[in-house]
Amino acid sequence: MCKRCPWLDTTKPDYVAYHDNEWGVPVYDDKTMFEFLVLESAQAGLSWYTILKKREGYRRLFADFDVIKVSKFTPEDVERLMEDGSIIRNRLKIEAAINNAKCFIEIQKEFESFCNFIWEYVDNRPIVNSINDISDYVATSPISDKLAKDMKKRGFKFLGSTTLYSHLQATGLINDHLNNCFRKQQVIQLANEYPH
Repeated sequence: MCKRCPWLDTTKPDYVAYHDNEWGVPVYDDKTMFEFLVLESAQAGLSWYTILKKREGYRRLFADFDVIKVSKFTPEDVERLMEDGSIIRNRLKIEAAINNAKCFIEIQKEFESFCNFIWEYVDNRPIVNSINDISDYVATSPISDKLAKDMKKRGFKFLGSTTLYSHLQATGLINDHLNNCFRKQQVIQLANEYPH
């Protein structure tokens, strides 16, 4: 039996699939990066599994995470989204996602891509942390603190240091797989294969 990260509820097949196929895999495309930002900001105060169960709803209602389309959502769109139980019906989070789409586009203009911007925070190489058990996990880091401060200054909302640390883990800028998790070395290999 494969060893997996200690935070994972292995009784939930969809959660296991997320861990085994996505969590910690380095993301180098802006669309996926925007998707995770929307989902992470929606998670604030909730479990990641709650958001994972609603991911298809977000995909459908947030224009398949097309950042330009989301940036043009109107107050009428907000009302429409507030009526749909397939996402988290929190007005501030919905409005934050639209606001963040606009900020995301501004970063794309400045850095050519959002990925160029965010990967600079780790010198374009994933940070590989040594995780031996659940107590080794942290909620924030100096990098997530700095990134949160920068993104707040750029107008982003619902993306504090804790949320952004989760984002960095999910999108592979930080490899926080357990040292003896079967995915640890696989994810390191995936990062090594990418031409920097």
